[in-house]
Amino acid sequence: MEKVDLVSIVPFTNDHKSAIKTLNEEWLQLYFKIEDEDAKVLSDPQKYIIDQGGRIYYALLGDVIVGTVSLIKKDAFTYELSKMAVSSLHQGLGIGQKLLEHAILQAEFMQLNTLVLYSNRKLNSALHLYQKHGFIEVPMGATNYERADIKMEKNLN
Repeated sequence: MEKVDLVSIVPFTNDHKSAIKTLNEEWLQLYFKIEDEDAKVLSDPQKYIIDQGGRIYYALLGDVIVGTVSLIKKDAFTYELSKMAVSSLHQGLGIGQKLLEHAILQAEFMQLNTLVLYSNRKLNSALHLYQKHGFIEVPMGATNYERADIKMEKNLN
């Protein structure tokens, strides 16, 4: 049995609300910087994600949170896949893929039409993972993130 098989995906609870901030700040500081929009959303995920109709999921290995992903509501049928991060100690084990697959299943269950995401072209592994799961590049449009230089979309119909 592989380590990823021991990972379970659980929904947001207030007991774990700080994990989204901890995991994303670790990732952002490693590759980019924490932007104003990150600081705002990560400081109060209940207000900026959950209360707006979004979802947050965590990857648990035993009783340790090792990853997270969010679905942020854009409109009734479009959500943004966002705030996906895996602890640096647990990368390369397939946890990001498990989180992504869970988020896609939840989006389908919610009967969404589209998932969008913003990323950066230097994140080759992430882009490959998104493409493998049916995301395609679309025109950028406006974004709240300086680091974003690619927008991808997955049609769920």
